[in-house]
Amino acid sequence: MSYMKKNFLLQNEYAEKLYFGYAKDMPIFDYHCHLSEKELLADEVFESIYSVWLKYDHYKWRLMRNFGIDEEFITGGASDKEKFFAYCKTVGTAFGNPLYHWSQAELEEYFGCTAEINEQNAEYIWNYCNDYIKKNNLKPSDIIRKSGVRYIFTTNEVFDDLTTFAALKEKFEGFTVLPAFRADKIMNIEAERYPEFLAKLEACSLPIAGLNDLERALEARLADFIKAGAVAADIALEKALPVGDRAAAEKAFAKRLSGQELTLAETEAFKGYLTYFLCKMYAKNNIVTEIHIGAMRNNNAVMLNKLGLDSGYDSVSDTDSTTLLSRLFDRLISENSLPKVILFNLNPKMNAEFCTLIGCFQQSSAKGAMQYGAAWWFLDHKPGMEKHLTDLAALTHIGSFIGMLTDSRSFLSYPRHHYFRRILCNFLGTLMDNGEITQDIDFVGKVVKDICFDNAAEYFFNR
Repeated sequence: MSYMKKNFLLQNEYAEKLYFGYAKDMPIFDYHCHLSEKELLADEVFESIYSVWLKYDHYKWRLMRNFGIDEEFITGGASDKEKFFAYCKTVGTAFGNPLYHWSQAELEEYFGCTAEINEQNAEYIWNYCNDYIKKNNLKPSDIIRKSGVRYIFTTNEVFDDLTTFAALKEKFEGFTVLPAFRADKIMNIEAERYPEFLAKLEACSLPIAGLNDLERALEARLADFIKAGAVAADIALEKALPVGDRAAAEKAFAKRLSGQELTLAETEAFKGYLTYFLCKMYAKNNIVTEIHIGAMRNNNAVMLNKLGLDSGYDSVSDTDSTTLLSRLFDRLISENSLPKVILFNLNPKMNAEFCTLIGCFQQSSAKGAMQYGAAWWFLDHKPGMEKHLTDLAALTHIGSFIGMLTDSRSFLSYPRHHYFRRILCNFLGTLMDNGEITQDIDFVGKVVKDICFDNAAEYFFNR
């Protein structure tokens, strides 16, 4: 029987009332994830618990490596069952890690399996969940509907095929899937495959012979995304860069087109300018700009060459980006070109800096136009979320917060929203219990409902 009781993470009566009365049944607005829209459209019955739970989840892979599991049983040639057993052995003693909670919640919510995940129960869980999948023909759309998801924003490269989104709209009712525009592969000019990515952009837009053409191609593709329903874009940066001179960016781009390698200064000049250009373009088109900053990517070159990107070898960067972000936002607002921004931070010591920075650039065009994004990636655990909420409440306005996202490649990841909601309700419930805020349950409950869904709906759709 599971340790995860009804009042899990809810430490007082107010917290329980807020969660069960106001948070639990609110729909989910997942405004940033890495789900495959093509897999959702195919909507095939899952092969096994391994395929839906472990196959693409680098969060789980990373945990297994930290427990000393051989790569053969993570991404290697071991059988699906052997990999599943290795994960059960790993997570069973991962006390304090969010995967210990998330994994249990995923099995209970979607499979009704209340056995605690550990090495001893692995065989039972494997058989139980696989039988459940076969008996119920469990598919991605079943998970989404059971979770109460209303909106999903996938993360799409600028050259991705967008026809899938119209097909999804026609096929499914009750939830909406929209693309979010991501130009990272066009920004990362130093990448070995950059000519390939540029050719893909040309194939779906127009010929690119210089920076003017690149800008026009990006504008054309954004127009295509907007026709497909996009209201958000994403920029991923290890660190902020100076806006830079357009002429320097133009020169760097021409040099790269000629097949020459760029210096670090030339690379950063191009990236800094393109970040500025993209933000201006997003503001012009009323596109919310999600900036994820602070991930030091691909630390292990050996494993990068072996497994490729997004395999669990990224970490938290220690680079201070506050000053350069301030200069970027200041230039944009002075040109009346600052979009709505959700600023996601990966380094907890920068919480105060980022929270206070967004307060310098708020605009009355929207409630919380500049958002301090939800605790993300290496911070979306219980202490990380609690610190995030504490700093957010103290330094910005918690009532305008747009809430949680999954940032996940797994269809089973939606219990993360309920995990966040329990932590949110316990945070506010504790303030109520301590007499630090009003004890009007309906009044505080309305704020909870706003954070769970309503603020995001208003923020992204202006309603």
